Amino acid sequence: MERYSRQILFKPIGEEGQRKLLASRAAIVGMGALGTVIANHLVRSGVGYVRLIDRDLVELSNLQRQTLYTEEDARKNLPKAVAAADRLRAVNSEITIAPVIADVNLDNAEDLLAGFDVIVDGTDNFSIRYLMNDISIKFNIPWVYGGAVSSRGMFAVIIPGKTPCYRCLFPDAQAGLGETCDTIGVLSPITEIIGSFEAMEAIKILVGAEHNPNLEQIDIWYNSNMQMDISNGRNPDCPACGKRKFDFLDRSSDKQVAFTALCGRDTVQINPRKKNPVELEKLANILREAGKVTAANPFLLKFEPDERISMVFFKDGRVLIHGTNDLAEAKSYFARYAGA
Repeated sequence: MERYSRQILFKPIGEEGQRKLLASRAAIVGMGALGTVIANHLVRSGVGYVRLIDRDLVELSNLQRQTLYTEEDARKNLPKAVAAADRLRAVNSEITIAPVIADVNLDNAEDLLAGFDVIVDGTDNFSIRYLMNDISIKFNIPWVYGGAVSSRGMFAVIIPGKTPCYRCLFPDAQAGLGETCDTIGVLSPITEIIGSFEAMEAIKILVGAEHNPNLEQIDIWYNSNMQMDISNGRNPDCPACGKRKFDFLDRSSDKQVAFTALCGRDTVQINPRKKNPVELEKLANILREAGKVTAANPFLLKFEPDERISMVFFKDGRVLIHGTNDLAEAKSYFARYAGA
């Protein structure tokens, strides 16, 4: 217990709390900027089993804010989950760190996330958060939501049966308008701050302490913060926690998005079952900061984020991603530039 001695001296944790941490299991979904901060704190704090889940590889542009990775990781094209696990095992070899290279979806979410004591959000898109929310309620697992973009971030704790769930707070999945780190940027300190808050709330949950009852919002550039008490915000008519209707785990639900590799075309089609009109002009203005908008009219928008990939956005929310037939890679581009 010597390595945790300073944490044990903090009376709300103490030796009993430390033993609870060592016996706990945490899953982190997404090992980007938030996920690396969260994982670093949970591993150093002695959470006994930490699963790191991510679908992407380390890239040079990650290094500005994704604090566990190095230039060598980017040169080797290492999966983020593997690179993070290697670094963290050098920090704490006495716990179990389990990297999983996977795209979390309705086919594997239960296998990846059921059986944990807490789930922590390190993702950058709404659809996976709704999926995590369904898993949380179905299996009665607390989870910590967090997000950061530009200079602002927010976080909240979701406790099934006690707090409002994510779908109570955000009833509708947003139609993406490109406000992601890849389109409007992000400052490294905000990801450190939000990730640290998320890790702290996860630790509180694991030791049985009271969690933060607020949805917290912070902007570190414009020096603003807001606390919204959500403790009484449960919606009895919420489809998820009120009616236990798990739309994001239900293949027949209109909340699903179909990702299909088109035969012989090196293209993936992304087709939301429920059509949400996209403001193409607004999206074009955002995407021009991140790449080339090569065509735009009232019906579609063509965008080239790099030399290999082109994306065609249609007004009804459908997207074609040319230049790949890899569904995981296509989902990554979709999350980066559609914010979904």
